[in-house]
Amino acid sequence: MNAQLKIAGENPELLGLGSVLVGSLPATLMTDDAPDRYTVEAVFTRKTDRDEVAAIQGSETRAHLSANGYPTVELHVADRRLEIANTNLEELRDGLAAVIAERLAQISAALIAEREIAAHRFQDASDREHERTASVAALAESVTFTRRPADAASDDTARLDDWVEEGGALRT
Repeated sequence: MNAQLKIAGENPELLGLGSVLVGSLPATLMTDDAPDRYTVEAVFTRKTDRDEVAAIQGSETRAHLSANGYPTVELHVADRRLEIANTNLEELRDGLAAVIAERLAQISAALIAEREIAAHRFQDASDREHERTASVAALAESVTFTRRPADAASDDTARLDDWVEEGGALRT
């Protein structure tokens, strides 16, 4: 039996980001009215699954960003986009983009490893169950409903008599 664990949305390709959605940037960029910090949207290289979304938006990612010098940056997944809040294009260019790319790769690699371990455990359990059911079937097939020869029946009677004499039965 060769069972495989099928995981919805599983894609062995590491999650990454493609390009910035220019249309989502503030219209006032590179003017006197441009904000210092804003939300930048970037497109994922593939669709994310729910475990990836949870990890991207989770506390470990926030701690990772903070440890790398970006304590105010927040990440949010919206469909095939990553919303990077409280940043700007210069900050992304100068290092934040690399920090985010590294974190996305770490998340993907960890989830792939977890899923491979789960698939191996599932396969091992499936193999053990197959062996168990084969052993049960073989044992069941070894049972025969045939009468024993007459001398075997007298042996059973002699054993019963010995048992009764040794106190194995209640005497009335």
